[in-house]
Amino acid sequence: MPMTVRDVMSRFVIAVETGASFSDVVNAVCRFNVDAVPVVDQDKCVLGVISDDDLLLKGLGGGRTGDSIFEGAARRRERRKAMGRTAAEIMTSPAVTVTEDTALRHAAHLMHDNRIRQLPVVDARTGSILGLVRQADLLKVFSRSPEDIRDEVIAMVGPYIRSCTVQVEDGVVSLVGSVDRRSRIAILLDAVWQVDGVVDVEAEVSYAEDDLGRTVPPLYI
Repeated sequence: MPMTVRDVMSRFVIAVETGASFSDVVNAVCRFNVDAVPVVDQDKCVLGVISDDDLLLKGLGGGRTGDSIFEGAARRRERRKAMGRTAAEIMTSPAVTVTEDTALRHAAHLMHDNRIRQLPVVDARTGSILGLVRQADLLKVFSRSPEDIRDEVIAMVGPYIRSCTVQVEDGVVSLVGSVDRRSRIAILLDAVWQVDGVVDVEAEVSYAEDDLGRTVPPLYI
């Protein structure tokens, strides 16, 4: 069973409301030693996030320069945020969020794609904040024992591979066996990759029937 955000998230959350001042946000970040704080409304629904980068941009006077016809959209957004005085004006919105049932792999992709280090965890129905998941939390998936990984891989692919042998070392799964049809190989390997804690897959899998057919190269005359 793939691990979800619920398995690793922290339920201790430092958040600020929309009317919090720049100083209030800085004090919260420094006091609790966090990289970012969610901005919530009165119902604790997440409206945005203020990162330490946002605070540094304002602290360095990033909004002092005036408009320019050569200024890009991204730079204009940065300048407007740097000129903000309240959390609502400084925050990045909308926030990228996850729910407790979000798979850890999907959460990791969201962090990577959006270049962020933490994600607010919200209630799927109400949108209210429940906790946070950080990059360090996601790394816990790679602390699984080789035995746990091996057992899950065998349970997943064992019924479909004859004479199945599975070994796991440092997160690398070595899979040996045979299947009835060639098309099953890619499906099974993809399934192994979905097992939490797997960092690489090495496979020696033969097949009895080539149901994918052969590709005939074009004939040039």
